Amino acid sequence: MTEQYPVLEGAEPFYHEGGRTGILVSHGFTGTTQSMRPLFEAYAAAGYTVCAPRLKGHGTHYLDLEQCTYPDWIASVEEAYEWLKLRCDTIFVTGLSMGGTLTLYMAEHHPEIRGIIPINPGIRSPEPEEAYHLEGVRFLPAIGSDIKKPGVVELAYEQVPHKALREALDLMGVVRDQLAKVKCPTLLFVSPEDHVIPAYSSQIVYDSISSEIKEIRELPNSYHVATLDNDQQAIIDGTLEFMKKLA
Repeated sequence: MTEQYPVLEGAEPFYHEGGRTGILVSHGFTGTTQSMRPLFEAYAAAGYTVCAPRLKGHGTHYLDLEQCTYPDWIASVEEAYEWLKLRCDTIFVTGLSMGGTLTLYMAEHHPEIRGIIPINPGIRSPEPEEAYHLEGVRFLPAIGSDIKKPGVVELAYEQVPHKALREALDLMGVVRDQLAKVKCPTLLFVSPEDHVIPAYSSQIVYDSISSEIKEIRELPNSYHVATLDNDQQAIIDGTLEFMKKLA
């Protein structure tokens, strides 16, 4: 599949070569690296090697996304992981929403990952059966910019291709079925009030993974896109503390 549209300003991937400890940072479904920019810039400033890929079909046009399958998104983070492996001895992974789903996928398939930080990960979505089996609907309303902080806008698609949504739901199912394979240290961030992914999705993750070291922290003043919301600094500080302790 070849993307047909140019990359939107602000949606570019981010690469920074720092020390021998790296962190893979993944944005979410219909979103872009813009939603993760404060995080990866903070990690780079702290001396980490950082890779924030642009997931296939994202950051261009929703018609590109319509042509994607969930293995395309897995391939995007796997490619980023390979880039980090060439430069780092220790690797952490973090991601928002579907980026959190992909974070869990990587931990399931790469037990050498030192630790993960899923943020409002997508494992269950509201009424998935109804969304999955919609007939005759090609596009659905946008899900971006679920942010409590006034005046902050997420760079995300204005429509959601139904075909791509089904792929995202399939990815959730695949990852959910293998959560017990996650054994690395895990720091979960969850917004109690989230209008895209219900908070109980993170609780399912916490209860299902096999990690001996695991913690769930609430983001009481943020909605779904917490990385651009009021609790942004708590995520940055918590992640840096988590990585410093384990690295």
